[in-house]
Amino acid sequence: MNKPVDTHLPLADARRLTQRVHFERDGTVTIASGKVDLGQGISTALAQIAAEELGVPLDKVRILPASTAYSPDEGVTSGSLSIQDGGKGLRKACAELRELLGRSGKRSYWELEVAGDIPAEAPEKPPAEYRIVGKSVPRLELAAKIAGKPSYVHDIVLPGMVHARILRPPRPFARLVSIPEHPGLVRDGNFAAVLAAREEDAIEAAKKLRAKAVWSGGPRMPEDIYGWLKHHATENNVTKEKADPLAKARGVKRLQAEYRKPFICHASIGPSCALARMEGDRLEVWSHTQGIFGLRQEIAIVLRMPEERIVVQHAEGAGCYGHNGADDVALDAALLARAANGRPVRLQWTREDEFAWEPYGPAMVVALQASLDGDGNIVSWQHDLWSNGHTHRPGRAGQPVLIAAGELAQPFERGPAVDPPLPAGGAQRNAVPGYEFPDFKVMHHYVREAPVHGSSLRSLGAFGNVFAIESFMDELCAGDPVGFRLKHLKDPRGRAVVEEAVRLSNWNSFAKGEGKGHGLAYARYKNVGAYCAVVADVEATGAELKVTRLVAAVDVGLPVNPDGVVNQIEGGCVQATSWTLTEEWKPGTVSWEEYPILRFSDAPPVEVHIVKNQQPSLGAGECTMGPTVAAIANALHDALGVRVRELPLTADNIAKAINA
Repeated sequence: MNKPVDTHLPLADARRLTQRVHFERDGTVTIASGKVDLGQGISTALAQIAAEELGVPLDKVRILPASTAYSPDEGVTSGSLSIQDGGKGLRKACAELRELLGRSGKRSYWELEVAGDIPAEAPEKPPAEYRIVGKSVPRLELAAKIAGKPSYVHDIVLPGMVHARILRPPRPFARLVSIPEHPGLVRDGNFAAVLAAREEDAIEAAKKLRAKAVWSGGPRMPEDIYGWLKHHATENNVTKEKADPLAKARGVKRLQAEYRKPFICHASIGPSCALARMEGDRLEVWSHTQGIFGLRQEIAIVLRMPEERIVVQHAEGAGCYGHNGADDVALDAALLARAANGRPVRLQWTREDEFAWEPYGPAMVVALQASLDGDGNIVSWQHDLWSNGHTHRPGRAGQPVLIAAGELAQPFERGPAVDPPLPAGGAQRNAVPGYEFPDFKVMHHYVREAPVHGSSLRSLGAFGNVFAIESFMDELCAGDPVGFRLKHLKDPRGRAVVEEAVRLSNWNSFAKGEGKGHGLAYARYKNVGAYCAVVADVEATGAELKVTRLVAAVDVGLPVNPDGVVNQIEGGCVQATSWTLTEEWKPGTVSWEEYPILRFSDAPPVEVHIVKNQQPSLGAGECTMGPTVAAIANALHDALGVRVRELPLTADNIAKAINA
């Protein structure tokens, strides 16, 4: 879980400050954060927060890569909480240091001795005094990437390192029956890999061994995954309920619909990669994990080592919002480091490994019912969802969850994917409607048994739940999607983003034509995070759908780096468009031919407007995902008059809806 920042920090805890902020002899300030930069730009935003609160120039601040050797444990970088929580903790620490400096009589931080009582209630700068926070600044890490300098875990070269390739079947849960002997082969039960001094030799050896290895068949994927989910619920829990029998009795019209979201891959452009080095009784791991401490905990359990003898260093990997193969490949590399006689091991999965073994975003079924009164107001609402758990990250379950842990000759029982409680949630994230309904009930039907490996994908259950809720709102709206939403939406910040998206998109003057449509959708992420409304314009030719424009209005509180917020919103809109139009994992997927993603030529222009205020900062990374898919689905209905309730919105699914 992400760890909340304690607002009542104790006095005399100098370690809290010295662990986060270091004043170096060269006049720079280094910041250690437990949050990791995934390409979302939080290093720049955190540097802005530190520079602002300390009162030092931004170019003097350096953000260290996260490491269990020196970083504070701030849980997992997920849930759009890096600025909301991690930034809050850093701001508080810097405010305390500024207060200490003022009390000490010293001229600079570099003369300050951080010890004794710490002013835990030190005042933070008011937003009106900000000169760095709230301004767009260039991303600190982009220059090196643009120049082609080594920036990723894949680029790391350690002295004397060997290369490895993992040997797994092309289908999940199959077991290794036999494999021939080969130089560099490492095997422990069903876990197998090959080591070589040169990478091309490891690749060639892995090809030969895969061709000769024998695996058991493994379980088959259900043909109807949605029907299977509905018949395999392990728990049936009320997520939230508000009962008003009198309001419910006013209903004169009742509607119901079912929506479906498939398994979706993270589809990182570069396959997962990790390095590990075992020297004596100490292990170092370099990983693009989003949770360095959780990964360390799992490695310690599986290798039966004390945690304090393991250091996990974060290094950026290929773009991923969620839990892809990063943690699994890191455990694989750590296991291989034990067999490498002190030489570092660099293990990179293949594209086939990634598609076959990464944790997918779980499939979902959402069934909705609503009753309207004589004036067209929603008086009763029922939301039922079926899905596997959406969190299967290491370090959360108290037992191993990664693939290799269950493959060893002495295997560990792997814990199931789970769903954290609200407000974070997993499958049930954003299942509670953000509108004011007098009577509603949300049921979460948790499916423990998983036909494939699943875990966190950007926005978790919010993508499927908002797709369903906002599609259903359009089905109920009697031709007035804007007015209907505003009639049921009381939160003024929510209303503001809806009204702004409508205004910026020129909603009321949309030029309707054959095969052209526009759609609106809204959500507040996790019901406690950023507000987002999206308007989508589409063109449908036959059963082919193209998104021609997206307009997003967002409220993230005080934007630390407005340009960074725009980057996040644009990227989220484009990725959500790809999920909506093309992406669906199916058994046998091993390449981009079986799993197409959005091409540059099909990416829509995205217009972003930030509704600025001085409210506490909220994360921007995931708030667009649900509103984007629902806006596109609603635009498709506006264009063709057909409601498609099963994702993705491919030609086949559109044709199926038309024929139905």
